[in-house]
Amino acid sequence: MATIAQWVAGARLRTLPIVIAPVVIGTAAAVDITGKLAWFEAVLALAVGLLLQVGVNYSNDYSDGIRGTDDVRVGPLRLTGSGLANPKTVRNAAFACYGLAGIVGAFLVVYTASWPLLLVGVAAILAAWGYTGGKNPYGYRGLGEVFVFIFFGLVATLGTTYTQAQQLTLPAYLGAVGTGLMATALLMANNIRDIPTDSEVGKLTLAVRLGDPVARVSYVMMLAVAILLPLVLVSTHPWMWLILLTALLCLAPCWIVLRKHDPGALIPVLKQTGIINLVYAALFTVAIVMDKALA
Repeated sequence: MATIAQWVAGARLRTLPIVIAPVVIGTAAAVDITGKLAWFEAVLALAVGLLLQVGVNYSNDYSDGIRGTDDVRVGPLRLTGSGLANPKTVRNAAFACYGLAGIVGAFLVVYTASWPLLLVGVAAILAAWGYTGGKNPYGYRGLGEVFVFIFFGLVATLGTTYTQAQQLTLPAYLGAVGTGLMATALLMANNIRDIPTDSEVGKLTLAVRLGDPVARVSYVMMLAVAILLPLVLVSTHPWMWLILLTALLCLAPCWIVLRKHDPGALIPVLKQTGIINLVYAALFTVAIVMDKALA
């Protein structure tokens, strides 16, 4: 039986920045519109994102484990693949997270009267399970990065902004694309590491389809575009130049991705990319707040 520490490890906490960052950016974009912080709505949005991400991690653990994808791998602990936990228990943990996310999300929609987001929430849960679950998982067909960009970038950020401000603006859209690209870069780094084992079991991730060299370059390009996008706003938000500081944190992981070909060497890149995403969100927020304060 897996210990609590092993269940926590299986939740893959290092991936959580990809849901924290869009909520931070979406909230900043809402403050830019309304001039006030809707902290309660922000906390609810964060809870939904965290529950969905942990659910995704457990469902991936379960689905990859029963398919044998994780039998031989380099990377963090997998509960199912390692035999530490009963597969059905891992699956049920995922379903519990999805259920709680649905309850909190429904309350957020009702509380803010953001009715169109009900369907978006249902789609998010179905997409979370469909990544590696079911008979034809889209994560095995190279579409994982597309769905991560959509749901952990566009949906998470714009949904956060809409529930707080009931409208969307250019900063919200640009921030959504930027943080979505960073979330996609994190998944790409993970999948580059797993190219050898994924290829053997027929898991055709985007990294496998692109091939090792191109996949590595795509990681760098995703980060570069994400950092440059907010500069479109400097005419109205001069403090947005701060976002360029994020580039300093990108140097080390980009060098590792481009030059290190040992799969184990890419493991720290996941944490580094998550930190980059958080710093990116923090600088985006500071720029919005400073420009608002000095307006």
